[in-house]
Amino acid sequence: MGKERKSLQGNEADADEKPGEAELSYEEKIQLVSPISKPMASRKLTKKLYKLIRKASKQKTFLRNGLKDVQTKIRKGETGLVIVAGDVTPIDVVCHLPGVCEDLSIPYVYTPSRQDIGAAMGVKRGAVTVMIRDHADYKELYDECSAEVSNLNSAAWTPS
Repeated sequence: MGKERKSLQGNEADADEKPGEAELSYEEKIQLVSPISKPMASRKLTKKLYKLIRKASKQKTFLRNGLKDVQTKIRKGETGLVIVAGDVTPIDVVCHLPGVCEDLSIPYVYTPSRQDIGAAMGVKRGAVTVMIRDHADYKELYDECSAEVSNLNSAAWTPS
């Protein structure tokens, strides 16, 4: 009976790991995003944003997670840096959020993967959007990311 339990546990562990599915590269993730996901963060900025999410997740009231929570807090007047996943389907779920952010002058940016946003927060489930408020523990990284995102926002919507 002990051998059967070991083999069952081994099969359960194998079931969690999907065979043939390796970690996708940034370029492969970019291929999966919606065409309206602009401005998209570069690979370097994406890594910085995930690092910022990891640091902000330690401060519970400074990281807003999920579309409903982020929308509610924006409407109540909170400001911060909004990060939206680009691989959300259907994209209609989040397509209004950039307009709201632009109206209120809140910097926002798309990243390629909602699973990576969730992993950066330390949860297994993906997150559609997060909003990070400024805090002293990660002020330097927040300011750096916010400046880069603001530059992306202004560059994305200027006429060419």
